[in-house]
Amino acid sequence: MKTLLALLFSLTGFFTQAQEDTLSITLENVKYPYPVRFMNINTEGQDLRMAYMDIKPGNPNGKSVMLFHGKNFAGYYWTDVIKALTSKGYRVIVPDQIGFGKSSKAFIHYSFHSLARFNKQLLDTLGIQKTAILGHSMGGMLATRFALLFPDRTTQLLLENPIGLEDYRSFVPYISTEEQYKTELKSTAESVKKYYETSYFPSWKSEYDYLVKIGGGVSRSADFPRYAKVSAMTFTMIYEQPVVHEFKNIKVPTVLFIGKEDKTIVGKGLLSKEEQEKHGQYKVLGKETAKKIPGAKLIEFEGVGHIPHVQIPQEFVTSLLSNL
Repeated sequence: MKTLLALLFSLTGFFTQAQEDTLSITLENVKYPYPVRFMNINTEGQDLRMAYMDIKPGNPNGKSVMLFHGKNFAGYYWTDVIKALTSKGYRVIVPDQIGFGKSSKAFIHYSFHSLARFNKQLLDTLGIQKTAILGHSMGGMLATRFALLFPDRTTQLLLENPIGLEDYRSFVPYISTEEQYKTELKSTAESVKKYYETSYFPSWKSEYDYLVKIGGGVSRSADFPRYAKVSAMTFTMIYEQPVVHEFKNIKVPTVLFIGKEDKTIVGKGLLSKEEQEKHGQYKVLGKETAKKIPGAKLIEFEGVGHIPHVQIPQEFVTSLLSNL
């Protein structure tokens, strides 16, 4: 009898833990650092919701900064940056792009052009005429597209280890969205952690665990196939819609913040080891990109990987504030 009771208590603990580790694909059970609001969007005959945080400073300086997250993240990982910016009087707007975070996981044609327009709509809704845009990873591609489309609304383009500094179509084999979807379906918390460990950080620290808990938690959701499909669709967006050839057309002041140990390649798993070593070298790509963008300033961080604002938060925000 004692053995049976022990087993039942053990199973109860297991299921409780499993429920805690399971996240909805719109992150309802993830607490963001600031209140989340929603903007309604109608596109392709669908009613969608775009989540965002709008953080106003105690002593406003009249300026604002909009933060664009990367593909595997959402607004939740900007906490240190938000605190630093608001402490200096900046109003900070942090959207979860459609298809990401707490926003709708829509089956639509994903494009950087349409995402940029959604963000312009958000600025219009909030009554913000001009803003600096800080984009990390995929958010850097989106920020670039936004600045190209709406230079009159962009006071400054700030790119933190943006992807798309190479045209992936020129060396990564093409796969269809459906093929990528099958790959996305295999994602687990364990595979997410392995990817983050090997791709994003030179060495792992316990303070990064929350990124894995969120990134891997959705894989246990009953709705995960929808999440995986959207992830595959945005992979296709990145692959098929490069911005690298348009860097020369950027007309707003631009600063590149580059962790030199970053070796991110979209579609890396499709390449041989030899091909992987030829690409994704941010210590080289940062310098090359700065030359392509008229008047761009390059800030490099030694020993830092793909997410400087998480790996070296104090050093990053100090550099960010001094370059705004």
